[in-house]
Amino acid sequence: MDYIFYPNLKKEFPIIVKGEGIYLWDNKGKKYIDACSGALVSNIGHGVDEVIEAIYEQMKKVEFAHRFKFSNEKIIELSEKIIKISPKEISRVLFASGGSEAVETALKLAREYYVEKGKPTKYKVISRWQSYHGNTMGALSLSGNVARRVRYSPLLLDFPHAEPAYCYRCSFDKNPDECNLECAENIEKLVKREGPENIAAIIIEPIVGSTLGAAVPKDGYLQYIRELCDKYDILFIADEVMTGVGRTGKNFAVDHWKVIPDVICMAKGISGGYAPLGAVAIKESIYEVFKKGSGKFAHGYTFAGNPVSAAAGCAVIDYLNKNNLIEKCEKSGDLILNKLEILKEKYPFIGDVRGKGLMMGIEFVKNKRTKETFDPSLGLTERIVDKALEEGLMLYGAALCADGTKGDAVMVAPPLTVTEIEINEIIKILEKVIKDVFESIKFWE
Repeated sequence: MDYIFYPNLKKEFPIIVKGEGIYLWDNKGKKYIDACSGALVSNIGHGVDEVIEAIYEQMKKVEFAHRFKFSNEKIIELSEKIIKISPKEISRVLFASGGSEAVETALKLAREYYVEKGKPTKYKVISRWQSYHGNTMGALSLSGNVARRVRYSPLLLDFPHAEPAYCYRCSFDKNPDECNLECAENIEKLVKREGPENIAAIIIEPIVGSTLGAAVPKDGYLQYIRELCDKYDILFIADEVMTGVGRTGKNFAVDHWKVIPDVICMAKGISGGYAPLGAVAIKESIYEVFKKGSGKFAHGYTFAGNPVSAAAGCAVIDYLNKNNLIEKCEKSGDLILNKLEILKEKYPFIGDVRGKGLMMGIEFVKNKRTKETFDPSLGLTERIVDKALEEGLMLYGAALCADGTKGDAVMVAPPLTVTEIEINEIIKILEKVIKDVFESIKFWE
């Protein structure tokens, strides 16, 4: 008997019993290509023996040691590995069990940092519309995903939100080749409006995930945010829960622009789905404020720093490095993007393709010239994702990407182990799926 309360009670979910490489199998023997790494989690693919063995070996030693009383060998080892792949100046790590917890940690850290500095009025955190930072209340308050917020709006904190860096649908009707980073200037205006003395942090997804379907900012945008934070004594938090640990072809997405944030949130790919794990990496200057002040950070989770999860994280980072997967990711991403560009030129309903590394987005439009969206009641994104699953291809939906009320996109983000043959297979099925779906809605009539 199945007693699970599923996220959608009107759907039947296949029961997965096996995973290997980029493939999954259900209990009826059907094979699926995991072309979205679950939720951009399974960065090194499924069934990697080295990771499984590392978890088993740690479980034989000790499975849990409470963080308020003990440290353990694996979190110390993992902290060292994280610092080695992080931008310079990042020198300390706090652990969590996932992305939402990591963002909550960063949120509370920013507040307590300024309390320790004797600036208790600084508590607000600026984020952006069409962003996503997690499902817990603090993280959801930061999120600008309208659909996810609406049911819980009475419970959310009143944090300010700026316009997104969404070049395909610029909020300021600018062309990215000619703009003056008005989207970044919008954040500075918001800082001035709210008062810099009240702003503790600005949180940014360097490349926005499913809320905008892998939207990449214009060069100079993140540099502007870095300078803005320095100017007004504000912490720059990079939410790399989805982009971090190799997904975009660099250790962290901020590395594409050589920007060093004050705080980096990571999860998903750091354990590759093998165990619940999140982390927050911070600059030494933040750590020193706590060390010279109260010496305490009043925050933590029961399973933060779990040695079994840390063992998974260590093994995943080792596997990435051993197999040069981050470098391969960049090359595989270029190959996929080129193939998606061909599809864009071929089909009038593909308005934009974008992304970096193996984090790609495809946005669908009714009219390529005007960028007109489809009627949300059509449920186009869901149709494409469902049809793909029926054909044995997993895609990640990015519905309502245009403005939170309309817009359709999907993400293609296979494990970093994906081969050229497997990429060709993904593109072949993807093309069949979108052709079938657009024929079913009579797009050409």
